[in-house]
Amino acid sequence: MTGTEVITDRAGRIELDIGGMTCAACATRIEKKLNRLEGATAIVNYATERAVVTGLTADRAPDVVEAVRKAGYTADVIPTDTEAADRYESSRPDRVGMLRRRLAVAAILTLPLGNLTIALALVPGLRFPYWEWLCVLIAIPVVFWCAWPFHRATLRNLAHRSFSMDTLVSLGVLSAFGWSVVSLITGSPDDQGYWLGYGITPAGADSIYLEVAAAVTTFLLTGRYFEARARRSAADVLGALNRLAANRVRVIRDGEKRVIDVADLGVGETFAVRPGETIAADGTVLDGASSIEVSMMTGEPLPVEAAAGSTVLGGTINLTGRLLIKADRVGQQTQLAQMAVLAEQAQARKARVQRLVDRVVAVFVPAVLIIAALTLTGWLITGSGIREAASAAISVLIIACPCALGLATPTALMVGVGRAGQLGIVIKGPDALEASGEIDTVVLDKTGTLTEGSVAVRSVRVVGELAEPEVVRLAAATERHSEHPVGAAIAALADPDAPEPTVIDFAAEPGLGARAVVDGRRVLIGNAKLMERHRIALPDTAQEELAAAESAGQTAVLVAVDDVVVAVLGLADTIRDSAAEAVAELRRLGLTTVLLTGDNERAANAVGEAIGVDAVIADVLPTQKAAAIESLQAGGAKVAMVGDGINDATALATADLGLAVINGTDIALRSADLILVRRHLGVIPDAIELSRRTLKTIRGNLIWAFGYNIAAIPLAAAGWLNPLIAGVAMSLSSIFVVTNSLRLRNFRS
Repeated sequence: MTGTEVITDRAGRIELDIGGMTCAACATRIEKKLNRLEGATAIVNYATERAVVTGLTADRAPDVVEAVRKAGYTADVIPTDTEAADRYESSRPDRVGMLRRRLAVAAILTLPLGNLTIALALVPGLRFPYWEWLCVLIAIPVVFWCAWPFHRATLRNLAHRSFSMDTLVSLGVLSAFGWSVVSLITGSPDDQGYWLGYGITPAGADSIYLEVAAAVTTFLLTGRYFEARARRSAADVLGALNRLAANRVRVIRDGEKRVIDVADLGVGETFAVRPGETIAADGTVLDGASSIEVSMMTGEPLPVEAAAGSTVLGGTINLTGRLLIKADRVGQQTQLAQMAVLAEQAQARKARVQRLVDRVVAVFVPAVLIIAALTLTGWLITGSGIREAASAAISVLIIACPCALGLATPTALMVGVGRAGQLGIVIKGPDALEASGEIDTVVLDKTGTLTEGSVAVRSVRVVGELAEPEVVRLAAATERHSEHPVGAAIAALADPDAPEPTVIDFAAEPGLGARAVVDGRRVLIGNAKLMERHRIALPDTAQEELAAAESAGQTAVLVAVDDVVVAVLGLADTIRDSAAEAVAELRRLGLTTVLLTGDNERAANAVGEAIGVDAVIADVLPTQKAAAIESLQAGGAKVAMVGDGINDATALATADLGLAVINGTDIALRSADLILVRRHLGVIPDAIELSRRTLKTIRGNLIWAFGYNIAAIPLAAAGWLNPLIAGVAMSLSSIFVVTNSLRLRNFRS
C-alpha cells in the first residue's frame, strides 16, 4: 500500500498562493524555509504556484506568510470558503497577461533590431552615423523592461545569497548587452563590419550581441508565456472539480422555500431542485422523478434516472423534473468535496523521482556558473580571443536553464490527475502512479465490486421444526442492523406490516456472519465456519441443502435458532454487465486477474468462469484476504487490490496498489491509492492504464530534460552553439515538456 490517509477537511492545513516563483529551485527554497517552522510539513508546487502546509493551526498563517516573504517571495492565504476562494481566484494577478505584454513589446522591438543589423551588415552603404547606438536604444527596453522578471528574480535571490535558474538567464542577457556596449565604447565595429553579433570580417573584430540579447529575451519570454498558458490550462482541468459545486440552494424550512447559501444547508434538511439546476448536496430523493447528468462526476456518458428513494450526488445536474431531496452529506462531507480535496493532495504531493530532481536543481545553478567561468577561462588560456570566449560562456549560461527539469513531473501529474477526475478516477498521489508501473496482478473483490451488490434471497430451505415464516422473521430481524449486502438481502424479507421484534446484542463476525438475540431467542446467521466456532452441529439434511444451494451457484447461509440449525438460505447476486469486458481489458494490459472472496468455492467459481478471471480464491476471511495478498507478493507478484467494504480494507492496505469503489465504506476509501467513481467496471483498467501513461510521461519528460542539459552544456562550452540558438533550444525544451504532458488530456477522449 503506497497511499496515505485521506484528509477529508482542511483542519490543520494552510494553503498559500505563492508569487515570484520562476523555477523549480524557487519552490525548493521556499519549501526548506517553511519546513523549518516548528511542527510544519510543507510541500511547494512550482507548476501550480501553491504551497500546502500541514501540522499548523489557522492562527499560525501569519508566521507561514512571513517565512515565505523572508525567502524573497510573496504569499497569500487561500480562503477555505468556496465563494471566498472563487473571489480570490478572480482577483489573482494575471501572470499570463503580464508575460503576453512583455513578449509583445520584445517581439515588436527585436524584429526591426534584427532586420536593421542584417541590412547594414549586407549593405555597408546604408550605414549612417551612430547607427550602432540606435541599436542600443532599441535593445534597452527589451533587455531591461521585457527581461525584468528574470532580473528581479536574480536580485531577490542574490539578496538571500542564493541562485536560481533566472540567475543564468539574467547573467546571459546582461552579459550579451554589456559586452556589446563595451565593444562600442572601446572600438567601433562600424570600421570592421557587423554580422549577426559576430563581427566577422577577414581581419576579425570584437563581438557585439545586441540583437542576440534581444532575441534571447524574446525566445525565453515566448517559452515562459506558453509554459504559463499550458500550466493554467492543466490546472483548469483539475479546478473543474471545484467549479461543479452549487453556490445557492432552495431549502424548505417550516413549510416555506428559502434560497440560502449552500454552506448553510444542514444534514437532514429538505431542498428542492428545478430542471437545469445543480444538486447542492449528496442526498436521497423524497419526491419527484428526473434524469440526472452525472458525467462530470463519474464519467458515465448517459444520464441516470432518479425517483423517490434514489441517491443523488452534489455537483450533478438535474435535467428534466423537479426533485425534493433530503440532504445526507453536506459541505466538506460530500463526495464532490472529498474528491476535490484528494485531487489537491495528489497535486501537491511529490513523487520520489521529483524529490531527486529537487536535489539536483539545488546544486545545478552554482555548478553552471562555475562551468561558465571555467569555459571563459579555458578559451582564454588556449589562446582564443575574448569574442569566442565570451560567446561560449554566455551560451552556457543561457542554455543551461533547467526549466524543463522543474516542469517535468508536476505538469504531467497535474494533467494526469485532472484527466482521471474527468473519467471518474481519483488519484490520491504520485506514489500510486509509481506503483501502477510495477503491477502485474489484479485481485478483484466479488460482492459489490464485480457484482451489483444487490444480493437477493432466492431460496429458503427449512431443515428444522420451525416454520418458514418464523425462520424468515427471526433471520430478517437479526440482519436489520447489518451493513453487509448479504445481511441487507436477508433483512429485506421482513414483513413491513408486522410489528418489529425486539433485537438486542447484535454483533457482526467478519467473514463468518452475524448473531443477535431476537425476542429472547439466540439467532446465528452465517456460514459453516460460524456454526463451527459456536459449536453448533450440522445435521445431514442441512449439509445436503447446503450442497444443493452451492451447486446452483448460490451463496448458502445457515440459520441457527437456540443452537440448532433450522434453515439454509440461498442467495445470489447479479454479475455486472461490464465485468467480463473489464477483466478482458485487464488481461490485454498483460495483467493476471484473481477473484478473491469470502464466498464458498462453488459460488465463487461460477462467477470466475462467467467473467474469465485467471484464478479464484474463495472461503477467505478478512485477515486471510491480507494473507492471500502477501502470499502472492511472496511469490514475486506486484499486486493491485480492488474492493469496497470494511472486510477489504486490510487487503487494500496490504496490496502494492489499492483501488476502492466510491460506494464503499470510508475505511476502504482511506486504505486505497485510487478511488473509482464510475460504476462501469471499465474504470478499473482505465485507472491502471492512465496511471501508467502518466508515469511514462513523467519519465519521458525527465529523460528529455536531463538529456537536454547533459548534451547541450558541453556543446555550448565547446563553442558549437551561439547564444541565440541556445536561447531558442532552452525555450523549446520547456515547451516540449509541457505540451508532452498535455497529451494526457486526450486519454480515452
